[in-house]
Amino acid sequence: MNPRKTRLAEFISAFTLFEIGSTTLFQIGAEAKQDAWLAMTLAACVGFLLLMLHLAIFKRDPKRDLFELCRHYFGKVLGNLAVIIFGAYFAYEASRNLRDVGELAAYMLLNRTPLFIIMLLCILVIANIIRYGPHAAFLLMLVLLPFIVFSYFLLISMIFGVGLPKLENMEPILEDGLGPVLKVVPDIISFPFAQTVLFLVFFPMVREEKGIEKSMLIGYTSVAIFLILVNHMNVLVLGTKLADTVSFPLLQVVQLIELAEIFERMDILFVLVLFIGLGAKLLFFYMGAVKGFSNLTRTSFKKWILPIGIAIYALSFASPNFTHHLWVGISVVLKYYPIIQIGLPALLFIVMLVRNKQRTREEEQMDNS
Repeated sequence: MNPRKTRLAEFISAFTLFEIGSTTLFQIGAEAKQDAWLAMTLAACVGFLLLMLHLAIFKRDPKRDLFELCRHYFGKVLGNLAVIIFGAYFAYEASRNLRDVGELAAYMLLNRTPLFIIMLLCILVIANIIRYGPHAAFLLMLVLLPFIVFSYFLLISMIFGVGLPKLENMEPILEDGLGPVLKVVPDIISFPFAQTVLFLVFFPMVREEKGIEKSMLIGYTSVAIFLILVNHMNVLVLGTKLADTVSFPLLQVVQLIELAEIFERMDILFVLVLFIGLGAKLLFFYMGAVKGFSNLTRTSFKKWILPIGIAIYALSFASPNFTHHLWVGISVVLKYYPIIQIGLPALLFIVMLVRNKQRTREEEQMDNS
C-alpha cells in the first residue's frame, strides 16, 4: 500500500464525509417517533465516548493500525481471528452501501438500467480509486467536502426558507416516556456513530499526530449535531408516520421545495450529495477490508482489491429486494454489531493496559536487580 502520510485536514475531511455517508438517506430512530432527536443525542454521546476509546488506543500505540494491534496484543491465533472478523465486517458494510447506491440510482435516475449494471460500474470506480492508495482517497475527500457542506447548507436553508417545518410535529415530547427512546439507542449507536472503529485502520497514516485528537472530537461533534438536525427535520416536515413510512424521507422533503418557480428540482442536487456520501462510506469500508486481508496474508495491498471487490459485489445481492435489504440492516445485523464495534475495541484496550503494566513491572524489576 502507498506509504505516504496524509495531512490532518485531508483525514478530517474523510472522517466527516464518512460519518455523514448514508445516514441522511434514512430516518434514524423512527420507533421513537417525535423523540428521535433525543435518542440520536444519547447515541451520539455514547459514540463520542467510543471515539475517545479509539483515540486512546491510537495514542498508546500510534505506529500500528487496527489489524497490527490485534495481531500484536491478542497473539497470533486470536489476533488473526479478530482481523478476519473486522475485515469481514468492513466488507459487509461496503456491500450494504453498494446496494444503497444502486437502489437510489435506480429509483431516481436510471430506472431502465439493470441494478447489477449500476452496481458493477460503481464498484469498478471505487476499486480504481483504491488502486491509487489511501492518500489519493483522502485528497479526494478534501476536494469534495466543501461541495457537500455548501449543498446541505443550501438545501436546509431552502427547506426552512419556504416554511416546510412545523414545530407542532415534535409534540408531545416523551409522550410514552423514555422507554421507546432507550429502546432504539443501541441501534443508533451501531449506525452510524460506532462505525468510527474503521478509522483505527487509518490513524497511523496521519502526518500530524499532536492535533488529531482535538480535530477528530470537534469534527465528530459537528457531524453529530448536523445529523440530529437533519433527522429531526424529516419529522418536522413529514410528521412521524410519513417519515417512518417512506423509503427516503429527506428526499421526500427536498421534493417539496418550490421557490419562485425557479428552484423546483432540488432533489437532483440532494441525490448527487447522497451519491458522494454513499461513495465515501463504500470507499473507506472497502479499503479497510482490503487492508485487513492484506495484513492477514502478509501480501500486497493491491492484490486484494479485486477479490474483495468481487466479494462486496456478490454480498450486495444477498437480499432479493430493497425492503428485505433494509429489514436485514435494521432488524438483524445491528443486533450483533456492538460485539465488533464496541466489544473488540474495548477488549483490545484492556489487553493493551495489562500488557503495558506487565512491561513496566518487568522493567522496574530489571532496574532494581
